[in-house]
Amino acid sequence: MTTYTAINLIARPGTGPIGPELFEVVQVAMPTVGEGQFLVKQNHMSLDPAMFGWMSADTESYIPPVALGDVMRSSGIGEVVESQHADFKVGDRVMGMMGWKEYHLSDGAGLNKVAAPLPDEAILSVFALPGLTATQGLYSIGKPKSGETLVVSGAAGSVGSIVGQLAKADGLRVIGVVGSDEKADWIVNELGFDGAINYKTDNLAEKLAELTPNGVDVYFENTGGPIQHHVFERMNAHGRIVVCGLIADYPKQNPDLAPNWIPIIKKRLTIQGFTMPDHFGEIPALLTKLTPYVMQGKIKHRAHVLEGLESAITGLNLFFTGKNKGKLIVKI
Repeated sequence: MTTYTAINLIARPGTGPIGPELFEVVQVAMPTVGEGQFLVKQNHMSLDPAMFGWMSADTESYIPPVALGDVMRSSGIGEVVESQHADFKVGDRVMGMMGWKEYHLSDGAGLNKVAAPLPDEAILSVFALPGLTATQGLYSIGKPKSGETLVVSGAAGSVGSIVGQLAKADGLRVIGVVGSDEKADWIVNELGFDGAINYKTDNLAEKLAELTPNGVDVYFENTGGPIQHHVFERMNAHGRIVVCGLIADYPKQNPDLAPNWIPIIKKRLTIQGFTMPDHFGEIPALLTKLTPYVMQGKIKHRAHVLEGLESAITGLNLFFTGKNKGKLIVKI
């Protein structure tokens, strides 16, 4: 093999669906592996809502946007196939930011060895960005206590499902917000949530009041949309709101207005946004926190796998339609 396939970002998204006009599929010459370098064959690649921010022109975000003409940014997992690096040998499994491409040349920066004897899909679903994000947001900002009530939006998604399971394992009452009856059934009957709200069909105010009779202590926000106002109104004094994502607002020219700030004062609420790049140095500690839950069988997951590198292009739209079932992954 003399070339491999990569996908470059060549235009910024507008308010419509993500399409092939934003990308260029190219053939790249296979690199020569130099001293201190190694070559990874990427096998599975993660698709994440954060990508919409990475594709935008917003230079004031937490991470610089992908430059036009550069390989689209993403994390993935693969195998070292050639190495001149003392710490990485052929056959090692590695995970980290590699981008939308079949092969990745590295000097080791940003890549970590994968030791857990689990399939690639499980690693990307639990121990990669979703699990790290869930653990950081829930414990560092949400500060859950046994007996409290937690509501998580995007509850059937890769982050939300882990947040809910961690909270249940710690003795909280957990309510999940989802977009279909199938997802509601999954989080309640498979993951053990105490209740589910279908934001597309339920009366949000009535259903939320029914499922949170003692109010809400922790809200883990993944989506935005109308549900955020209803949960905000039911927050208890000294409640914590963890703002992780707002996928419902990303494609809008004018995002929805946020809730009134007066209750923040009255109820002494803590509201904090966060992104994982601020906490990459804490990954070992986060894995130490998360791993026991996984090894004890307290964290289940499911993956929605797309076939082929180019499936990533339109696959991103599944985040807007909510038709993905579990962690969205591309098998290369």
